[in-house]
Amino acid sequence: AEYVVKNIQWTTGSNFTVERGRQQIEELVSTWEVHECWLHWSEFLHEEELQYSKRYHYRVCWSIPTRRKPIPRATASVYFVIEISKIKP
Repeated sequence: AEYVVKNIQWTTGSNFTVERGRQQIEELVSTWEVHECWLHWSEFLHEEELQYSKRYHYRVCWSIPTRRKPIPRATASVYFVIEISKIKP
């Protein structure tokens, strides 16, 4: 079976906020085919100032907590960087 990557409608740079970026990453992750036992959370890590743009770094962390072990022994993380131009609209 071939997996088709689904995409979302990303916000424009002028409408971008740190929280909107996190929400859009959550929206993208929700399109992934992941077993229901995997739970995740997302967080903003930091902002990186460049000459012509800003980069916003995020992490989505996955784990399988259970009633017996609510603190998982292992996690998996996916990192995202959203780059917003300072000069292009």
